[in-house]
Amino acid sequence: MPTWHYSVKLEDESKIAKAVRYDIPVSIKYMREIANTIKGMKLDDAIKFLEDVIKLKQAVPFKRYTGKLSHKRGLADRFKWPIGRYPVKGAKYTLEVLKNVRANAENKGLDPSKLVIYHIAAHKGITLKRYMPRAFGRATPKYKRMTHLEVIVKEVG
Repeated sequence: MPTWHYSVKLEDESKIAKAVRYDIPVSIKYMREIANTIKGMKLDDAIKFLEDVIKLKQAVPFKRYTGKLSHKRGLADRFKWPIGRYPVKGAKYTLEVLKNVRANAENKGLDPSKLVIYHIAAHKGITLKRYMPRAFGRATPKYKRMTHLEVIVKEVG
């Protein structure tokens, strides 16, 4: 079995809380854009933002994977970037991890209103390869991509 480690090392563990989730069945492209958007936000603001994404009220700005994407209302005002999408499935899994890290912080005795997302990273997981039989002896590959997500919050103030 492989060993898992966080991708950032911190010396003072008393004012931080961590959470990680492996093998999320969402493409790395969506999770990368979600993580890039909420990095540096307060934890409560990030949770509210992801709830709005799930309700299709707020879009996530896509900065890297923007091929043939349209502009979304309100993105240019808030994020200075007009292109985005509504990655609902990725937002649900990210919201679970954020609630988990909040519970870890409360268990450690940290104040939830002062927590800021210090580090969040989406890493490429395994790719499940399946093949769908087609006519005349051919087959089409079907790939299911997985993602690992790690979050570290820090108490500020």
